[in-house]
Amino acid sequence: MSWFKRNDSAMTGEANAPDARTVRTEGLWVKCPDCGKANFRAELEANSQICKYCNHHFRVDARSRIAMLLEPGYQLVDLELRSTDPLDFCDLKPYKKRLAEAQKKTGLNDAIVNAIGKIGSHDVVISAMEYGFIGGSMGAVVGETIARAVDRARESRHPLIIVSASGGARMMEGIASLMQLAKVSAALGRLAGEGVPYISLMTDPTTGGVTASFAMLGDLNIAEPGALIGFAGPRVIEQTIRQKLPEGFQRSEFLLQHGFLDAVVDRKQLKPWLEQTLAWLGVRQKA
Repeated sequence: MSWFKRNDSAMTGEANAPDARTVRTEGLWVKCPDCGKANFRAELEANSQICKYCNHHFRVDARSRIAMLLEPGYQLVDLELRSTDPLDFCDLKPYKKRLAEAQKKTGLNDAIVNAIGKIGSHDVVISAMEYGFIGGSMGAVVGETIARAVDRARESRHPLIIVSASGGARMMEGIASLMQLAKVSAALGRLAGEGVPYISLMTDPTTGGVTASFAMLGDLNIAEPGALIGFAGPRVIEQTIRQKLPEGFQRSEFLLQHGFLDAVVDRKQLKPWLEQTLAWLGVRQKA
């Protein structure tokens, strides 16, 4: 009887091979956390990582961010620094292991990428944070790398743009991490003294010590739509004051309404907005 018969492919499992009877769709679709609809990954990438249904701005890694903003031919710099483990820190796992895992995951030495290049015809210096590296937390290497970007902008007199995406100071480095707030803020003070423009772009999320220092010190403070921006998170604040927070509290639109931001700029409009803004600031263009 035929129902007892099996061919060789069934015996070897070839009939169940991934390409035999099914089409692999894993990873082809991305669910939007806001509206819950599925975006085709290729369309999402072509749309600057923005949901086509609700305009939710997905998080973008540092290198992609730089590629979106700068003209082709830009140069990545200051990539050689690596974090150490001065406190021999261990929580659920050793800090050294966390660093190794993050470096393997992101292909970066730490949660920051510096670049020099052009936005339109304007020379700029960009420092972009990488949230995928231990939550974009700011340790000694992140602080030193951003400080180098600030000094490079001051010496070259090219405008500085810092793209923040961070959970705040890196607790695994203790006071060495907290020192970076003052270090970068002092460097920005010297930059302001030289009259070189600094534009701070805050993305989702920008919190903790990053917000308490350089993220809010721009000549212009701007953000992407829907970005979470604040020092403590909304849940911590609600538990502390035991009150329900207003709708949209700590989101970029709320901050703009209450005077904490100068503009909220859609990602697809960000590059032309920056180019026009640099022209308004009187930044000299080069042919």
